[in-house]
Amino acid sequence: MTQQTEDAGQETGAGRKVSPLVKNLLEFGPVVLFFVAYLKLKGEVFEIGGTAYEGFIVVTAGFVPLMVLSTLALWRLTGKLSKMQVLTLVLIVVFGGLSVWFNDERFFKMKPTMIYLLFGGMLGFGLIRGESYLRVMMEEMMPLKPEGWMILTRRFCAFFFALALANEVIWRLFTTETWVYFKTFGLTVAMFLFFMLQTKLFQTYGVEDTTEPKGDL
Repeated sequence: MTQQTEDAGQETGAGRKVSPLVKNLLEFGPVVLFFVAYLKLKGEVFEIGGTAYEGFIVVTAGFVPLMVLSTLALWRLTGKLSKMQVLTLVLIVVFGGLSVWFNDERFFKMKPTMIYLLFGGMLGFGLIRGESYLRVMMEEMMPLKPEGWMILTRRFCAFFFALALANEVIWRLFTTETWVYFKTFGLTVAMFLFFMLQTKLFQTYGVEDTTEPKGDL
C-alpha cells in the first residue's frame, strides 16, 4: 500500500499534466488579487504594532506568501518549476520582504527591474559565449533550429532590458497607482505582443516533432 501511494504521488507530481485553467489561475491569480486588493486599500493607512503602513505595503505583505503558496502548488501539481519561475519567486520574497520590513514601497517596485536585468544579463552573457541560454529553459515549449534560438535570444535579451528601463521610468516618474496598472497589465500585454511579433521566426525556424514510435523500424 505504501509503495502504491508513493507511485501515485510521483505520478501526480511529475507525470500528470495540469489543465491550462488551473495553471493560469496559479500563475496569474496572485497578480490579479494583488491588483484588486490594491484598488480597495489604496489611500488607507493601517496601524500595526505602533507603525503606520499604507495600503500598498499591506497588500504586498499578503501577496508574497500568496505567491509562495501558488508556486508551491504549481510545483506539486506539475513536478517541476522553470529556473525563471524559481528566480522570480526568490526576488519577490526578497524585495517584497524588504518593502514590508522597511515600510518602503520602493523595494517592491524595483523588483521587476531586477528580474528583467538578471534575465537580460544571463541571456547576454550566453550570447557573448556564442550560446543560447534561452534554449536551455524553453526548448521543450517551442523547438527551434539553432540559428532560430540565437535570433530569439538576442531579441529576448533586448526586450528584457527594455522592460527593465520601462519599469524604472514608470515607478520613478509616475504615481503608485500608475505603476500598479503597468505591472498588472502593461507588462503582460508587452509580453503577449512580443510573442505575437515572433510568429514569423517560429514559422521559419520551427522544428517539427519527430518523437514518433519507432517500433516498425
